[in-house]
Amino acid sequence: MKKLIILFACGAMLASCGMHGDKQLKSENDSLKVQLSQRDSSLNDMMATFNDVQDGFRKISEAENRVNLQRTTYAENSQDAKQTMVSDIEFISKQMQENREQISRLKDMLKRGNYKSVQLKKAIQALTDQLEEKQKQIEELQSELAAKNIRINELDAAVTNLTTDKEDLSAQNEAKAKTVAQQDKSLNAAWFVFGTKSELKKQRILQGGDVLHSADFNNSYFTQIDIRTTKEIKLFAKHAEVLTTHPAGTYELAKDENKELTLKITNPKEFWSISKYLVIKVR
Repeated sequence: MKKLIILFACGAMLASCGMHGDKQLKSENDSLKVQLSQRDSSLNDMMATFNDVQDGFRKISEAENRVNLQRTTYAENSQDAKQTMVSDIEFISKQMQENREQISRLKDMLKRGNYKSVQLKKAIQALTDQLEEKQKQIEELQSELAAKNIRINELDAAVTNLTTDKEDLSAQNEAKAKTVAQQDKSLNAAWFVFGTKSELKKQRILQGGDVLHSADFNNSYFTQIDIRTTKEIKLFAKHAEVLTTHPAGTYELAKDENKELTLKITNPKEFWSISKYLVIKVR
């Protein structure tokens, strides 16, 4: 009887563990299904947008063909032909803008979705290239019509808008590049100074035996450098002592043929890891 009770207890425990494992597995499966569903929805949205852009290019090509047909039969006083060209060119301008926005949306979706697909990136880049090619074709069309004295304000406006957008994008990219360069320069900036004890005291860099003890030291007395490129600092002295804290083994004081010292930074990353200020006392 005792053995039966033990067997029933073990069976109950196993059943309980099995139920708990099933619940955890079901929860994980449900979570995975949600993730896959979201990913499928995002991909479907991207493909729908991609198809819309392709369809937009097809409509632009059809409108271009109509313009080309009209301009071959255009007469000076042909108001109907001119009106048809105006309508088609207005359509081309609007569709170009819509395609541009859709391509920008595709790029955002690709970035947010963290997709690693090389083919998707190539496809979106191909759309961007196609958009630029269409812009060139419209500019050529404007030049050809101008040669025939067919001045259409809507066409001029379309070309102006496309050129302005391109210039604005270039200006934005240039501004971003300058910002990144400035941030990069700031991240890799350091300052050094060397001088005699009396010189360092006069500039309040050395006070009561402590270096950079207070914030009122003369910061303009320091020289700014880029830690990626400056690996050596000539000290023009035969005796030198590094007063600021820098890890041992990251630098050395080497003598030249005149027995004057040069600070050689052998491990820049570690050397500047504690402080971006370097103070050296010489005599």
